[in-house]
Amino acid sequence: MPPKHKNELYKESSRKKDVRTSNIEAAKAVADAVRTSLGPRGMDKMVAAANGEVIITNDGATILQKMTVTQPAAKMLVELSKSQDVVAGDGTTSVVVICGALLKKCQELLEKGVHPTIISDAFFKAANKACEILEGIAIPVNLEDREALLRAATTSLSSKVVSQYSSLLSPMAVDAVLKVMDPARPNLLDLRDIKVVSKVGGTIDDSEMVDGMVFDQKAAKSAGGPTRMEDAKVGLIQFQISPPKTDIENNVIVSDYNQMDRVYKEERNYILAVVKKIKASGCNVLLIQKSILRDAVTDLALHYLAKAKIMVVRDIERDEIELISKTLGCLPIAHVDNMKPEKLGSAALVEEVEVGKGRVVKITGIANKGRTATVLLRGSNKLVLEEADRSLHDALCVIRCLVNKRFLIAGGSSPEVQVSMQLGHWSKTLQGMESVCVRAFSEALEVVPYTLAENAGLNPINIVTELRRMHAAGEKYSGINVKKGTITNMLEENVVQPLLVTTSAITLATECVRMILKIDDIVPVR
Repeated sequence: MPPKHKNELYKESSRKKDVRTSNIEAAKAVADAVRTSLGPRGMDKMVAAANGEVIITNDGATILQKMTVTQPAAKMLVELSKSQDVVAGDGTTSVVVICGALLKKCQELLEKGVHPTIISDAFFKAANKACEILEGIAIPVNLEDREALLRAATTSLSSKVVSQYSSLLSPMAVDAVLKVMDPARPNLLDLRDIKVVSKVGGTIDDSEMVDGMVFDQKAAKSAGGPTRMEDAKVGLIQFQISPPKTDIENNVIVSDYNQMDRVYKEERNYILAVVKKIKASGCNVLLIQKSILRDAVTDLALHYLAKAKIMVVRDIERDEIELISKTLGCLPIAHVDNMKPEKLGSAALVEEVEVGKGRVVKITGIANKGRTATVLLRGSNKLVLEEADRSLHDALCVIRCLVNKRFLIAGGSSPEVQVSMQLGHWSKTLQGMESVCVRAFSEALEVVPYTLAENAGLNPINIVTELRRMHAAGEKYSGINVKKGTITNMLEENVVQPLLVTTSAITLATECVRMILKIDDIVPVR
């Protein structure tokens, strides 16, 4: 074989190595970016967008989503945190941190000359085994046990900016989920049934769960219509109360005033006829869907509606229609001829109330309320409010996880240490390369306690060694108590999280690592 040829072969394999290394490096860089925001003592990130928008958050998925990542392998980590957000809703930072640690181990193994496929298969086995171990230490939870649900929600909120308000937000999250849960079909829980309305002004303490419904819109009172209605009959309409427009653009030339008056008269009669039909159905509160074709309601129409003593809330968004009809038990009405009394929802009171600087319309005392919940969130400024909204979403997701898979495990990195230890024991029973890879996997999981300790300003090496010792002695629930800076039993400290959050984090992180490992070349396509 001529030497020239040999060099070419050598170049080929070095190229593959380079691509792998650069992919792993890029993904690790992303993981390190969010690493500092893991855990209750984690730091927050200020994300400044190009358009001058600022977001303060420590929700892994949000940070990564807003980051502009161009490297394809690093993009996979962004997708990873997104999928963790969809599956479990919480643990979006942990999943990226675990993935980064696994990649670091892969790099070490690759440098030792282990084949990527072997690493990939061994990791897959290890991840499955890890889920088994977690299920082994999980504690079943009963949905009647409100305390357990509250503890899980509080743990989820403890790492957020709004953690000092968790005593208020946790019960809200738990009650909201229990309200929308259908006991007959608990696993079909849709978080879209929980509406969160955020209003600036006041503090988070002023947030409340509303028994009924809240609209972010004001009541239309330009024509002096009512802003409060008792014994309301609510109609949700999708047609426009405004003079019809022709399909084609045309000009009508009006030469004298008589003709102009006739045009206006027709308009008036048309609108009056519509308003009369609405009034005849007994409806006294109108919710009008935003229209794209023409004005949903004109000033003239508002004037007549005000005369008929009908309260109007306009600009209802398209995606709220389903929630409204579910909550009020009314049907959306697409044409004025269909205004029938049986299609209306009934409520004891519809009124416009002042909230902070703005106003909202509140509907209370709904006769046969559907399975939905509304939370009115308040905050002193926009940044706090948005973060409170995201944190509440995480807490809601945690409760949803518990409804889907009714197991709790201890928090404070105790499950990771336990899994790491048991995988270490298991790796000794395996042969050859597999054993080495599983061992690497088990070591990688120690990044969670290490980072938690580091973010809390403790000595990570001491803490992790101590944790290992206690878990080896059979204390499987001991974890890092970040507030006291020591190691305690996490169950006694009420730090718990759903099983689903950790199992999905480990499986998703492993899947992502296996994907990155299997890539050996990037082919640019013009």
